Amino acid sequence: MDLIRHLECFVAVAEESHFGRAAARLGMAQPPLSQRIQRLERELEVRLFDRTSRQVALTKAGTLLLPEARELLARAGTLRAAARRVRDGESGLLRAALPPDITGATVAAVLAHFQERNADTELELHELSTAEQLERFAARELDVGLLHHPCDVTGLELGPVLRRDLGVLLPCKAPAAAYPEVPLAALTGHDLVLFPREGSPGLYDDVLTTCARGGYTPPVVRHGRGASFVRGLVLSAAAVAFTPSDSRAEITDPELVWRPLATAPLAWRHSAAWPSGHGDATVHAFADAAAHALRTTADARPDTPTRPTHLRPAAEYWL
Repeated sequence: MDLIRHLECFVAVAEESHFGRAAARLGMAQPPLSQRIQRLERELEVRLFDRTSRQVALTKAGTLLLPEARELLARAGTLRAAARRVRDGESGLLRAALPPDITGATVAAVLAHFQERNADTELELHELSTAEQLERFAARELDVGLLHHPCDVTGLELGPVLRRDLGVLLPCKAPAAAYPEVPLAALTGHDLVLFPREGSPGLYDDVLTTCARGGYTPPVVRHGRGASFVRGLVLSAAAVAFTPSDSRAEITDPELVWRPLATAPLAWRHSAAWPSGHGDATVHAFADAAAHALRTTADARPDTPTRPTHLRPAAEYWL
């Protein structure tokens, strides 16, 4: 039984006190309306109306149930309206993710830009590595994210790739700190602090390959994700870490310095990503917000890649 339609019939007859007028209001013939009321009464196991040849009146049960029926119809209307907005990409829940290396200023800019234009959308934002985002996409638990390239983008659609050139964070007493721009080879002898490989294996391998080609092979690769933890490792182990220029604002320790890398050999390359065929208006709005935030707060610029952004065979990284 179509309960909502039957309740609409019940409310119409109750308000009109006449089957003919209620049928006209509902745009249906009177016999099917009478049949719907009878079926609803059988379903509820109560009599809703006292009927005579001249009038229709609510029974006590009908009087008690009428407010409940109206409330259910109102909720059904709200549900239909919400479903239309979700279908049209105007509202609903958007499950999104940003990688851990995004600064607080960029996160705030993403949220502000998105919510300003999508006030009716509930944004569920997660901090997830590229590998974690890919797992969530595969499990259909994520609608849109911001990925590090290179990675496997099979089954995904991508926004424009943006590049954030990396510099090096190092102890101020390190010899390389004297360079205005540091060649990779000048970092020889320093351990490297890098994000755990499982978070973005393609990017991890790409960084080490580029370092080796530039004359820098770190004696030890230490792992850290949080900015404070990374800075602590750089200080305590006389190590170095690669960070983008927008991270300089978070360096408050006078024993640390940030320097650009000569010839800009390293960069984080980001793009928004979402499952193919599922790029609705809110997904594109988040992708636009992420790109806008990266450009305005993180010195990101459009990338002209010399290498593909998808994951290459592992052996290629070490050629």
